[in-house]
Amino acid sequence: MKLIQSVKRRMGPGNESDRAKGAKPAAEAAPKAGAAPAKAAGAEASRARRAGGDDNPFGGMPTLREAPVTERPQLFQKKLQACSIVYDFNAATHVKEKESKRQTLLEIVEYVNNTRNCFNEGMMQDVVAMVSANIFRTLPPVHKNPNALFDNEEDEPPLETAWPHLQIVYEFFLRFVVSNDVDPKIAKRFIDHAFMLKLLDLFDSEDPRERDYLKTILHRIYGKFMVLRSFIRKAIQNLFFKIIYESDTHNGIAELLEILGSIINGFALPVKEEHQVMLEKSLIPLHKVRTLNSFHQQLAYCMAQYAEKDPRLAPMILNGTLRLWPATNTPKEVLFLNEVEEILELTQPPEFVKVQDKLFRRISKCIMSPHFQVAERVLFLWNNDYIVKLINSNRQVLFPIVVGALYKNSKQHWNSTVHGLTYNVLKLLMEADPTLFDECSAKHRDSSSLEPAEDEERKKKWEKLAALYTEKTGKPAPQMPRLTA
Repeated sequence: MKLIQSVKRRMGPGNESDRAKGAKPAAEAAPKAGAAPAKAAGAEASRARRAGGDDNPFGGMPTLREAPVTERPQLFQKKLQACSIVYDFNAATHVKEKESKRQTLLEIVEYVNNTRNCFNEGMMQDVVAMVSANIFRTLPPVHKNPNALFDNEEDEPPLETAWPHLQIVYEFFLRFVVSNDVDPKIAKRFIDHAFMLKLLDLFDSEDPRERDYLKTILHRIYGKFMVLRSFIRKAIQNLFFKIIYESDTHNGIAELLEILGSIINGFALPVKEEHQVMLEKSLIPLHKVRTLNSFHQQLAYCMAQYAEKDPRLAPMILNGTLRLWPATNTPKEVLFLNEVEEILELTQPPEFVKVQDKLFRRISKCIMSPHFQVAERVLFLWNNDYIVKLINSNRQVLFPIVVGALYKNSKQHWNSTVHGLTYNVLKLLMEADPTLFDECSAKHRDSSSLEPAEDEERKKKWEKLAALYTEKTGKPAPQMPRLTA
């Protein structure tokens, strides 16, 4: 009862006409893409006539509470069938019918909450048919700026105009899925592969309220329907392939990754090869998606779950991250550094050795980054005691890689905070192994002293190439490019 009352309070008693005014195209039962509004309205009217003529199809039925106990299952089935009628919330028509349907949906939610054994095989078919008629539809096209690197979180997302009905339908379906009266062996005939693919398509809805319901429902289905588990994982993986290699944008990546995070947490050890393939082929490549900022937290959690389940997978994750490292997008680079620290905390020393050289060459480049946030974030790695322990354990390899970058930072970087952090890291390295630090410093001074001569030699070679280019083309040669870290 508390649930029903809270839904009623949120939605209000008679706000259907207000929502109808100025609303966007409504969610109809899977209309054809590009269909004219008149055609959709005609289809809606024909559905209403088939259900109960031009009159209100809900008007002639008593409430379930008033009906005799023996007649309630039949009346419940009739109400389910009546609720399969979908109304257009884009037009201020059928206002009375819309409100009647809303009240009927609330009534059947209350009925399944308070009634045992209300779902037999025939009833399950009507439930799935009613839910399918209401929620499965063609989603409107997503209008986003293709040049935007990240989603603008300040923009209000477009809300679904049919939400007054959809919310209760989703709530009813959630109650159906979690009900002890629903036998998965019977329900799987109706909640099949085709149904699950359509459900996954709805995750691209721009309404966050709908995606939240879908996330909960899909998670419950995964937990209850054992026979669908493998198919759901593969379907999500195929959806990620489409996002990575085709569309590059999707509204529901964060919600799907949240579900996967819970699924990964339940993997048995040792991790099966198919799960490792999902990590390598679909999860790691998600790092290159342009809208990474909108789902990176959930993606990093999945990476951490894999590394925690099986530390031997940490090198695969770190190598994949390094392979997809952003070259010019500094906010994305900071996200990558955050994730690297999380994975390193879960990496065992034998696995760390496998990636240390490649990883710290990237870290040394980040140390010398002119963007202060990148340099600052990478220097914060030395505040992590476990990572410092890993570095000191392999200092013969790692100190020569980073000492030169730290010295350059101390002399050339423009940001005072980065200067202070750089001196702190140099002090830590000096205290860890003074002899090795002095050797690395001497090598850096020797290589630095050779830099002017190398630059001069490079300049002469460029001038020769420029002269040959001008002689052959008659055009002025381009300027010599600057070397980057």
